[in-house]
Amino acid sequence: MGLFKKRAEEKEKSEEEELLVASIADENIDFETAMKIPTFSACVNLIADTVSMIPICLYKRVGDEIEEIRDDRRVTLLNKDTGDTLDGVQFKRALIRDYFNKGGYAYIKRNGLKVESLHYVKCSEVSFQFSQHPIFKDYSIQIQGETYEPFEFIKIIRNTPNGRNGKGIVEENEKILSVVYNSLKFEENLVKTGGNKKGFVTSVKKLTDEAIEKLKKAWRKLYSSSTENVVILNEGLDFKESSNSSVEMQLNENKITNADEICKIFHMPPEMIKGGAKEGDKINFIQYCINPPINALECALNRDLLLENEKADYFFAADTTELTKGDIKTRYEAYATACKAGFMQIDEIRFKEKLPSLGLKFIKLGLQDVLYDPETKRFFIPNMNSAGGFEEIKAEGGENKVED
Repeated sequence: MGLFKKRAEEKEKSEEEELLVASIADENIDFETAMKIPTFSACVNLIADTVSMIPICLYKRVGDEIEEIRDDRRVTLLNKDTGDTLDGVQFKRALIRDYFNKGGYAYIKRNGLKVESLHYVKCSEVSFQFSQHPIFKDYSIQIQGETYEPFEFIKIIRNTPNGRNGKGIVEENEKILSVVYNSLKFEENLVKTGGNKKGFVTSVKKLTDEAIEKLKKAWRKLYSSSTENVVILNEGLDFKESSNSSVEMQLNENKITNADEICKIFHMPPEMIKGGAKEGDKINFIQYCINPPINALECALNRDLLLENEKADYFFAADTTELTKGDIKTRYEAYATACKAGFMQIDEIRFKEKLPSLGLKFIKLGLQDVLYDPETKRFFIPNMNSAGGFEEIKAEGGENKVED
């Protein structure tokens, strides 16, 4: 009898260990699963939406000056019509969203040296063939069995050791995201079961199959949304809890803490998600959340969209003045400073505000009432009704004379 009792105890212990292992088994979490976490999704979407509304401009260095190129087709493809099913905003948003996954990829359709269209490719569709050489990291890109060269794609990648794919933000922070996601699932189960705790039923004697089925059926009714709210346990049956309540687990407190931890992953000021962000929070948001993906996007465009003979003089850059569109006071104060300092003209400001030109090409100099025309290289003093030029001053022997 002692042998049978020992075996029964060992069997019961083994079953308890299996229950414990099943309850704490790791669950792999991927990017799509992490996007079900509200704070994680809010951070990704806020960054992607913000970057997507920023225009990409093309500039050319001409001597000591920088000239904006507005009639290049590549600018239209990036900001308006990509030539694909996505428009410019959706295109940039999709790339930045994948930037936080394995990397953002877009196929460049060319006709000779001209770019005809840009085609976003979901990162899950991208695979690679690559060499194992630690220095010469050559690779090719494969899409559904077809092979492409790297220069045929725009590649926006974060935290990459090889230049072809990156380490996703979920992979870097899998543990904390898994904890948050499982807490979310636990809360969902509480709602579905009406707050009833999980557990298991023990019996001092072996139950028949019919008794087990009846017990299961009654338990399902208890945890469903039906009106059944009680299960009767006969003699010899005992219910043992295997989980704590939401109060015991301090779910509400943990949700706040976990949300702040996720914001730290993105360097996101929590108030940008919760609401009530102050000026300092907005500055930190732009500096630490927006600038890194924008710089990655600019670098990728300069590498993959420019021809080799253009790279010395041309470059793509984001027009970040769009970030202040919602704050008219800050924007106008910035314009006033730029105009007063003399590095922006009134018509340049009006162009950014999509207002018609007034034909005012003057730049204010040190005095408020001195105007200078950079095209004719002449200055005008309205309150003295005087005009002149630097060449005329030199011709007079350096004397400060102007014509009336």
